[in-house]
Amino acid sequence: MKIFGQTMWTIVSVVITACSLHFSAKAADKPDSKFGGVQIGAITYSYRSLPDQSLTATLDYAVRSGLSSVELMGGPVEQYAGIPGDKDAVRQWRTTVSMDKFKDIKKLFKDKGVKIDILKLGDPGWSDEEIDYAFNVCKTLGARGISTEISVESAGRLLPFAEKHKLYVIFHNHGQPGDPNFSFEKVLSLGGWLMLNFDAGHYFGATGQNPCDLIRRLHNRIASIHLKDKTGPKATPADTNRPWGEGETPIAEILQLIRKEKMPITCDIELEYDIPAGSDAVGEVRKCVEYCRAILAPEK
Repeated sequence: MKIFGQTMWTIVSVVITACSLHFSAKAADKPDSKFGGVQIGAITYSYRSLPDQSLTATLDYAVRSGLSSVELMGGPVEQYAGIPGDKDAVRQWRTTVSMDKFKDIKKLFKDKGVKIDILKLGDPGWSDEEIDYAFNVCKTLGARGISTEISVESAGRLLPFAEKHKLYVIFHNHGQPGDPNFSFEKVLSLGGWLMLNFDAGHYFGATGQNPCDLIRRLHNRIASIHLKDKTGPKATPADTNRPWGEGETPIAEILQLIRKEKMPITCDIELEYDIPAGSDAVGEVRKCVEYCRAILAPEK
């Protein structure tokens, strides 16, 4: 089954209506967003438009979206753990704070059935002690690595810490692949603890090339994929986020490839299109979850 475009979005809208009662009736159950062997998650950046940005609210958003996996933004994590408001005190706090609060966070998410797959925390510009802290938090939360923006410089800075802690540094791309001098392989060649958080939408929007070709080539170095629907570089308007099914990114082909080849790659929704009137980020992420579910449903 290969369904895409507006037809898919119409089907998903019907499925969402039908599933609303299902989600309400089973609110006490743990979510499961693994379809056809493909783990669907979301980066919690997707909920940035909602007024409550606390960690407990973020977890609630994920559960109400039907997600069992997230790439978790570090801001709410640190706020929950008690990071001070005084910037001068932050570095000392990070290098001395107990991991107890982070153990509590892991339990909070586990009890709700949501795995913290990846943690977006840390910066190559941090001190050695602060980078060690980021990896310690990652390990305590049970995540497999920290995500950050891709560059050769960041890879060189963070690789020794990844090797030390035996956790991945997972590099996210924006439009860099549109630069003919850019190379994913150049970054990855620096060490085995470096992986990709491959943003298929940004890649397609910048290059117009099918992300599946890169996924086939580098699948063993891709930890996760950010899914979004964008127009290509030759469209009008070009390289623009669209509601799923209205852009040109081959989301269905990507998901079907990962299912067919049984690639252990998490596919994370990143909500970037404008939220329509009457909806909110939870509702739109849930639509995207159901879009993926429909694509990955068993063929009849």
